[in-house]
Parts: sequence; structure tokens; C-alpha cells
Amino acid sequence: MDLAYIPSPSTGVIHLGPIPLRGYAFCIIIGVFVAVWLGNKRWIARGGTAGTVADIAVWAVPFGLVGGRLYHVITDYQLYFSEGENWVDAFKIWEGGLGIWGAIALGAVGAWIGCRRRGIALPAYADAIAPGIAFAQAIGRWGNWFNQELYGKPTDLPWALKISAGVNREAGLYHPTFLYESLWCVGVGFLVIWADRRFKLGHGRAFALYVAAYCAGRVWTEYLRVDEAHHVLGLRLNVWTAIIVLLLAVVYLVLSARLRPGREETVEPRKAEESEKRAKAEKDADADGAADAEPKDATADADTDTDPATSGEPDAEKSGNGAGSAAKS
Repeated sequence: MDLAYIPSPSTGVIHLGPIPLRGYAFCIIIGVFVAVWLGNKRWIARGGTAGTVADIAVWAVPFGLVGGRLYHVITDYQLYFSEGENWVDAFKIWEGGLGIWGAIALGAVGAWIGCRRRGIALPAYADAIAPGIAFAQAIGRWGNWFNQELYGKPTDLPWALKISAGVNREAGLYHPTFLYESLWCVGVGFLVIWADRRFKLGHGRAFALYVAAYCAGRVWTEYLRVDEAHHVLGLRLNVWTAIIVLLLAVVYLVLSARLRPGREETVEPRKAEESEKRAKAEKDADADGAADAEPKDATADADTDTDPATSGEPDAEKSGNGAGSAAKS
């Protein structure tokens, strides 16, 4: 008898009248809001303008969702295009299936477009949003819990995940790899925040640290999974992807630190230009005010200098007359 385990929801959908409320979608939406909220705070702290992160996210998020779905469908095409499967299911994103590799890759394209429109360097934006993405992934993984997916090998550990029988799954107790990855992502988010404050990471290095740390955890969580996947040289495709991306992120960290040390002084050039123009206008206004006031002061000084001299002559004459009168008497 199993005394302890993590139960799974009996359903991932709650119907509010005719409207279905899906746990998977809610987790993704909440994750996006957290990423944008935290990214906005970090962007402002770096000298950026409030609202810039959200404006760019309008481009990045849709691109990321499309990229994540494309990666999943391409790497697990047999689930949608093999005999007996319905290819229309490939569009049912609410049923689960987003590949983080595709989401980050295509999401970066969307972010690049948004950054170009605002005249912002993509690496600076990526550094600001990096820990928020990690926390968003941590929240998003609970969508897998609602759908009873992303679990690992059978186990009798007290924190085992109870899975009910369903399509392509057998009832039993399994490693909750969704939980492992969620907790790992929380740790990655805090790691990036700490390292960024401690070492003043810039030029995309905070984002590279997030990528490297996430991939390190993804290697072992992916290794535990038992769901169907393509294998290359005995390892799951996602394991190889994580290893390759991890190495690329480490190389970027090393080369970037050597070629472009330090952190960007200005992350939003347009804001800096506007501040300079505003400061220059205020300086010119002060200079004009001083110039207008200067002739008045000179006139006042001239008047002051003239009055004593003019008034002094009569006084002298009066004094002289007085002395003469005294002499005569």
C-alpha cells in the first residue's frame, strides 16, 4: 500500500458554462505575466523605461508559442502524422506540447524585431528578462501536472506522482519530473539574479548563464523521462540538444567576458537622448535667464554709483558754505 504520493488532477479542464478553463493555458499565461513583471522591474533598474519590456513581449510571446509548438510537432511528428493519428491535433496547443528550445529560439526572433523597432540592443533586453523566463518555465511546468504528462520512471519514493490510466500512459507511481524541472528553474532564476548583482553581468551574459544552468538541469530530468521520444546514439534527442546548447552558452560566456567586459551603461538609447536633450534645453533656458538678468544688474549698479557722487557735491558745497560763514563770523 502506498502511503504517500503526489495526486494528479482528475481533469485539466474546468468548464465555466460553455467556456473551458484549461490548467495548462493558465500556467502559461501566469508564467508570461511573471516574466514581464520581473523583466520590467529589472529593465527600469538598468535605466530603461517602464513598459518597454511589455511592448517587446508583444512580439516575443507569440513567436515563442509558435516556435515551441513547431519544435514539439517536428520532433514528435509520429504523434500527429503517423497512421491512425489526426494531424489536426497538431494545432491543439491546450493539450500540451511546447518545446522550450523552439520557444526560446523563435521567441528571440520576435524579441529582436521588438528591440529593433525601439532601437534597443537585444542582449541587454535578454539579460533583463532572463530570470523571469526561468520563473515562467517553473510555473508553466505545472501545466504538465494538469495534463498528466512529463513524468519519469516508476518509483516508490514518498513524492512519487500518481498517474491514472489514459491514452499512451499506464496507471502507476512515477518520478514527478515536471516538479523536478520546476524546482530547478526556480533555482536557476535566483542564481541569475544573484550572479547579475554580484558580477554586474552584461552584453547577454545573464541570459547565457540562464541557458547554461537550465540545460544542466534539463539533461538529468530528461534522462528520467519515459515518454516516447527519438533517440540518437542511445540518448534522447532533447538530451543532446541540452548538451549542445549548454556548451554554446558556456563558450559565449567566456568569449563575451573577454571581448566585452563590464555592463552596458545605456540600455535604452532613445531615453538617454531624450534626457540629454531635456538637460540641454534646461541649461539653455538657465543661460538665457542669466543673460536677461545681467543688463538689469549693471544698470542698477550704475545708478547706485551715480547717486552718491551727485548727492555728494551739494553736501560739499553746503559744508563749504557753512565753514565760510563760520570764518566770517
